[in-house]
Amino acid sequence: MKEILVQNTDIIIVAILVLWLGHFVNGKVPLLRKYSIPTAVTGGLLCSIAVAVIAGIGGPKFVFDLQLRDFLLLIFFSTIGISAKLSRLKAGGKALGILVLCAAVFLVIQNLTGILLARAFGQEPALGLFAGSIALAGGHGTAIAWGQEVAAMGIEGAELAGIAFATFGLVAGGIVGGPVAERLIKKHGLTPSADGGEHARYGEDEPADDPRPVTQGRILRVLLVLALCVSFGEVVNRWLFDNDIKLPGFLTAMLIGIVVTNLSDRFGGRVEARDFDRVGETSLQLFLAMSLMSMDLSSLVGAFGAIFLVLCVQIFVITLFAGHIIFRLLGRNYDAAVIAGGFCGLGMGATPVAIANMSAITRKYGPSFKAFLVIPLVGAFFIDLLNAAVIKYFLDRLAPESIAALSASLF
Repeated sequence: MKEILVQNTDIIIVAILVLWLGHFVNGKVPLLRKYSIPTAVTGGLLCSIAVAVIAGIGGPKFVFDLQLRDFLLLIFFSTIGISAKLSRLKAGGKALGILVLCAAVFLVIQNLTGILLARAFGQEPALGLFAGSIALAGGHGTAIAWGQEVAAMGIEGAELAGIAFATFGLVAGGIVGGPVAERLIKKHGLTPSADGGEHARYGEDEPADDPRPVTQGRILRVLLVLALCVSFGEVVNRWLFDNDIKLPGFLTAMLIGIVVTNLSDRFGGRVEARDFDRVGETSLQLFLAMSLMSMDLSSLVGAFGAIFLVLCVQIFVITLFAGHIIFRLLGRNYDAAVIAGGFCGLGMGATPVAIANMSAITRKYGPSFKAFLVIPLVGAFFIDLLNAAVIKYFLDRLAPESIAALSASLF
């Protein structure tokens, strides 16, 4: 079979076209808009289906050079770190602390559930991590990043498994979050508090409407800070590696971003989260488009039944956890119900899914300042750090031969 290599310049063109395709299709299919399916997921899956069909009917096989995609991953996680300002973290108060602890416990439960399911199917326990927090709470970026870490051991297939679980988890998170919050609201007769207010995404120092023009200096400042995050993150990563501490590159880039933004605040500088959020969102969309359009769907056919069953069990687990643990610990009020719905999107998909869940509920029942403050903070910062620690803990305690069997056990 003839292979066609799609390299860096071409892959950017294809990825942008894929995003436009996803936007067009989402605009025409109400169900996709209802469940807030990202345009990158829609367009990427359609592209990967087309690629599989072309290869299946005897046409050429498209092979994608994903070096640029990996760089976009570093950029995205750098912007996550930059958004984690201490001033914003303090504003979350007690609710933020409780939700962080809940998230840590849930990540462990999610991985234990995945490992038990893997054992029930007679598979190696390492498979459960990619059916747990690596792909579900972590999302596509974390699944691919940790899949690459496992691939560095000479193991292939983990990244593809992670993408599969992350993709279907994204849909599941968007489906289950709204109903969970709505059931809690109706069952307990909850209403918004008088001071619910409109949520402020960027904090008091950055107004919701930014009238300032996008100048060359502003653009260069963003590029410089992101370059510093990626560059110094790589330096830190190499130093840690030399001292037998192995962390994925995206995590050190994010940590440098945290240091940069908080040092800037400390010494009177100005690192505006809004500018970096825009770059991060663009990087994430291109990253997802490249990841999904290059997915080898033919390798997933035999695993679809197992993926569906795992997702059903994980949905059951997160529904119980959000409705009975998070809701109760956060006060059994309207804010707690909205946060519970958002947590379902966060734990099964990604922060945008969580925000979409909460937006749907608050448009119907009223605003919740606390929910829109706490959930993005946990999703933008804490969930990734906690998840990295939990994943590393489990991987270090799984036998190397379990990891070695991952590819064969799924595919």
